[in-house]
Amino acid sequence: MEVVICPSPDEVARLAAAKVSRVCRDVGPEVVIGVATGSSPLALYAALAEMVAAGRLDLSRASAFALDEYVGLPPGHPESYATVIDTTVTVPLRMDPARVHTPDGFSSDIEAAAKAYEDAIVQAGGVDVQILGIGSNGHVGFNEPTSSLASRTRIKTLTPTTREDNARFFDSLDQVPTHCLTQGLGTIMDARQVVLVAQGEAKAAAVAALVEGPVTSMCPGSILQLHRYATVLVDEAAAADLTLGDYYRFTYDNKPAWQRYLAGL
Repeated sequence: MEVVICPSPDEVARLAAAKVSRVCRDVGPEVVIGVATGSSPLALYAALAEMVAAGRLDLSRASAFALDEYVGLPPGHPESYATVIDTTVTVPLRMDPARVHTPDGFSSDIEAAAKAYEDAIVQAGGVDVQILGIGSNGHVGFNEPTSSLASRTRIKTLTPTTREDNARFFDSLDQVPTHCLTQGLGTIMDARQVVLVAQGEAKAAAVAALVEGPVTSMCPGSILQLHRYATVLVDEAAAADLTLGDYYRFTYDNKPAWQRYLAGL
């Protein structure tokens, strides 16, 4: 795992976008991107959109798979992740809507929808680079604490903490769904590269548990310690609880030029 501590949220977005775009260029025009919702990756998507608008990145033949979807919202609901991904990813990154996929949380057969989503990812050749955020309780995707570390796409019950965190997107807590359809931790770990971003002091404890704590289902994101190519980019506030913060800064400052994300961009 590589940990990069950035001086500001803007720098997190800039470096994360550089990392993602570099993977996209290395893989080629039909790259498969895993996309997360929530507030953490929004600035990253905006930075990628600037690259697309400037002609430095072309994602018109790329595919995308979202991490999750609420269960129980009507199709077309403004807070459904199908709608959110269209607004924050598909349109600004000029992607083909037919190549952008979200789990079918609207299905009458959720178990079949979960299997179909797993199959679709496999048929696409797997995810080349997975973008992630982390919840304040350590969840990635909607894999809440005690999720199986080998789990696949399935229905999950959201914790009260997660529902409260997401209530800001709804008119009231009562409107936040109780269930979701989410990629599992095993599914996420199959991605060839992972880029996780986190900003703000509210994420500091979760980031420390993810990076330096034991690998445990109580912090689902900690499974990324076992990923071959996981990159964690955080701002100073989110890095506040890291024991080895100075070492991570030293490591990044002394990277060979050819390893830096901005090289050649």
